[in-house]
Amino acid sequence: MKNRLGIFRRRNESPGANPISKLDKAMKSLKPTPEEALKWGESLEKLLLHKYGLAAFRAFLRTEFSEENLEFWLACEEYKKIKSQSKMVSKAKKIFAEYIAIQSCKEVNLDSYTREHTKENLQTITRSCFDLAQKRIYGLMEKDSYPRFLRSELYLDIINQKKSSPPL
Repeated sequence: MKNRLGIFRRRNESPGANPISKLDKAMKSLKPTPEEALKWGESLEKLLLHKYGLAAFRAFLRTEFSEENLEFWLACEEYKKIKSQSKMVSKAKKIFAEYIAIQSCKEVNLDSYTREHTKENLQTITRSCFDLAQKRIYGLMEKDSYPRFLRSELYLDIINQKKSSPPL
């Protein structure tokens, strides 16, 4: 009976719920040294290229309920890797509907020119049809959420972590 009722137990899975512990569990083996993590402060690109850095940045954005920019940027990166034209078409439509269309559930903050330009690009699907929008969103992250991440408790904890010393 206990096992059957277990499905009714509530889990705390709200987007901002304890991102540090989830991050630590999932990424323990990839955890950087403080020196490696300090390099993330050099550029957003260095942060996004490091698996743990990307996960830490995503966890930070979740605490602010603002991960849609990063999700859009990552979706564009994946989109560029698609080889099949038919898969590219369906993925392009999905990205547009999810992130660019006005009033979409994860709408990113784009100016009207970029939004229209991207919409026009979808008439002829290519690997570069989201380039302008992706560049604008990268710029927003670089100027806004990235500096906040570098000042966040999450990042400061990573760069200030003590190296565990062996017992005497």
